[in-house]
Amino acid sequence: MSDQPQKTSEIADLEKEANLFRQRYRQVQEQISRVIVGHEEIVHGVLTSLFVGGHCLLEGAPGLGKTLLIKTLSETLDLPFNRIQFTPDLMPADILGTNMISELPDGRRVFEFQKGPIFTQILLADEINRATPKTQSAMLETMQEGTITVAGKSFELDKPFFVLATQNPIEQEGTYPLPEAQLDRFFFKLLVEHSGRKELNTIIDRTTKGVNVTPEKVMDGKEILKWQKLIRKVVLASHVQDYVVRLTLATHAGSEYAAEPANSYLRWGSSPRGAQTLTLAAKTRALLSGRYNVSFADVKNVYLPAMRHRVILNFEAQAEGISPDEVLRKIVAHVPEKADQIPEAKLI
Repeated sequence: MSDQPQKTSEIADLEKEANLFRQRYRQVQEQISRVIVGHEEIVHGVLTSLFVGGHCLLEGAPGLGKTLLIKTLSETLDLPFNRIQFTPDLMPADILGTNMISELPDGRRVFEFQKGPIFTQILLADEINRATPKTQSAMLETMQEGTITVAGKSFELDKPFFVLATQNPIEQEGTYPLPEAQLDRFFFKLLVEHSGRKELNTIIDRTTKGVNVTPEKVMDGKEILKWQKLIRKVVLASHVQDYVVRLTLATHAGSEYAAEPANSYLRWGSSPRGAQTLTLAAKTRALLSGRYNVSFADVKNVYLPAMRHRVILNFEAQAEGISPDEVLRKIVAHVPEKADQIPEAKLI
């Protein structure tokens, strides 16, 4: 009985922290909305990636505000920000840094490491698919481990470290597809669509009348790390976790747990990072909805941005013009929420 007051106090503290998180989250949203018109789900996806400690890939045609969104986010956060414009002639040293010869006061010359632009906390990798695979792979260690190794010496980046990358799906000439290993390191892949009639009218009003709006800084790195810890405290019941696992395994064509759409249209399925992403993204959505436990709906709502870059279509899907999102929607419809709705042999 003596543990009951302590548990009650812990729940009260959690509720207080959760309410404050929702309030602070809305404040960041409001500052971004002063500049960015519409794209609420895209903004939500970017902020979700930030508050769980992941990276985000934004794909869309030119002029849709991808770069502006990232720059606006950097202006609302009190964190160092760097931008790298990816081009075919960009080299790994241009990102990571390199050893330079410097002369000491006594005349001796020594090698001194000059840090590259990746030594920051918010990094905009603009048109990342324009760089060669060699240059793209320079970011693999950094995105996964938050460290950089140059000439056998390791450097640890300050936390939080957040990569926001953009790519244009229209132009194919002079671009290089991102390696699967790098795609898998992005928490979300968000598809930025064209603005609607109402939004476009607002954009014209804001941008052609000489009115400049600068968002205010409302959050620092220490607070972001605090919210990352809070999100991980959200409860994930065993039956919902099993649903996450089954949705992930359902993308593995030819496996015991494969969904029929995966067997028909996928050549390769999601890695375990997909299940981790589903879990953390669903926890964030639950917390923002005023709940402290994850629901099946939370998992479904984040399935597409979490998985669309982690599956590879087979030749049949490409020939029929079927997109990863279409296949994933069919998988969600195919996989039941409760394990008792599937044959016993399929139980995990």
